[in-house]
Amino acid sequence: MNQVSDFYDSAHRPSLMLEELRAVWRYRDLLAQLIARNLTVRYKRSILGFAWTMLNPLLMMTILTLVFSNVFRVTLEHYAVYVLSALVLWNFFAQATSAAMSELAWGSGLFQRIYMPRAIFVLAAIGTNLVNLLLAMIPLAVIMLATGVPFRPALLFLPVPIGLTALFALGIGLVLAVLAVSFADIVDIYQVALTAWLYLTPIIYPPEIVPAQWRGLFALNPLYGLLELFRQPIYAGVLPAFDLIVAMSALAFGVVAFGWWFFARNVDGLAYRI
Repeated sequence: MNQVSDFYDSAHRPSLMLEELRAVWRYRDLLAQLIARNLTVRYKRSILGFAWTMLNPLLMMTILTLVFSNVFRVTLEHYAVYVLSALVLWNFFAQATSAAMSELAWGSGLFQRIYMPRAIFVLAAIGTNLVNLLLAMIPLAVIMLATGVPFRPALLFLPVPIGLTALFALGIGLVLAVLAVSFADIVDIYQVALTAWLYLTPIIYPPEIVPAQWRGLFALNPLYGLLELFRQPIYAGVLPAFDLIVAMSALAFGVVAFGWWFFARNVDGLAYRI
């Protein structure tokens, strides 16, 4: 009698990207627990607690307003709202991508013992900072009220740039998480790059002060477009241009697709390098 033996056919294995995505969905409850854990640990010993998330951008905005309004003579109506409406989203991106590198190292003690999707730790970093972003928007609303900036219907568009920036940050975070495991120096290099990136992006200054021949370089800065999607409904009360929305959507989905592919391709060897 012929016996048919079971064997593993790698040709029929689902794609690594799809496998990791399905695993994340199965472990979505764990993702929620990791986000809650991150928030608890971060604010457990802080006197101000969650209030610090709201005070931090306010303090930074105050310093920038004093410096650029007085020292550099930047004359821009409602300058505080102009700065803060981009700064809160920038802080989200910078903190989320930075946390993605450390989250994976922290979770190594877990996924080396039991199976769980490693991408869930990067997602937890993004989710944690999304909560912080929502909290940081409270003082932004207060500043808008205090300075007389009206709340217009265009504000209903804000979930779109927030979601696109989260996808962009996830894609970058997935790549950085893998690189940080193999090259520890990438953490310090990225912090330096973030500082340069901040000042090369029109967050604390209007793009008009940059010489005309250099303004075209802003098109090469992906965060500039994402920040404009977020700032225009708040500061100008208008919807962004349709072509900008399309371009930033293509960018965000393209980056997260590449990041997910890069992470899934290298994830199996991470446990041996941490």
